[in-house]
Amino acid sequence: MKIIFRQSWAKILTIVPLFLLIFASKTLAHHAMAGQTPDNFWNGFLSGLAHPVIGLDHLAFVVASGLIAVGMEQGLLIPIAFVIATLIGTGIHLQGINLLFPEGIVALSVVIFGLILTLKKGLQNHSNLYTIALATLAMIAGIFHGYAYGESIIGARVATLVAYLIGFTVIQLAIASGAFFLGTVIKEKLAQQATLISKFIGLAIMAIGTTFLVGIK
Repeated sequence: MKIIFRQSWAKILTIVPLFLLIFASKTLAHHAMAGQTPDNFWNGFLSGLAHPVIGLDHLAFVVASGLIAVGMEQGLLIPIAFVIATLIGTGIHLQGINLLFPEGIVALSVVIFGLILTLKKGLQNHSNLYTIALATLAMIAGIFHGYAYGESIIGARVATLVAYLIGFTVIQLAIASGAFFLGTVIKEKLAQQATLISKFIGLAIMAIGTTFLVGIK
């Protein structure tokens, strides 16, 4: 009975994040306020909360960053580095600086982090050097994800912009923390299924990134 119970929970813990990823709408990405620039603090905050969620590529990366952090030395530095870099990326866009192939690099970053998650063996511990390397990759990806976030807030007033930044910072940290907690539960309670679950979610994230990469015009 105990084995059956664990297997059931393994399926649930795998299906829930995949359900959220698969059914998030790609067509709504970057259009949290129906394509309109937020015009007040509240709308800016809501738009900031929505952008990383309704953008399937962004959501997939944030989830991957949280799951990869599980079992690693100072692993939470990975999603934290990513979130900080998204603020920098948004600032770059607002300054009118153009980055080359932002959509392609965002999609590619999702594929790479999905691959890393797929290859991760049972969410085991890694060295600080490996954590720093992944955090560096996350920062590079974060600049381009943040650059995409900036598109929704161009022309907004300062208060609205601040609210937007707060919104997408809070939601990204919340999602990454939730993924980290979920991964920790899998690691501790479902040790025998941890590798399989990690690979399954990683493959799904890779598929999402590949879909966006192929769909770029």
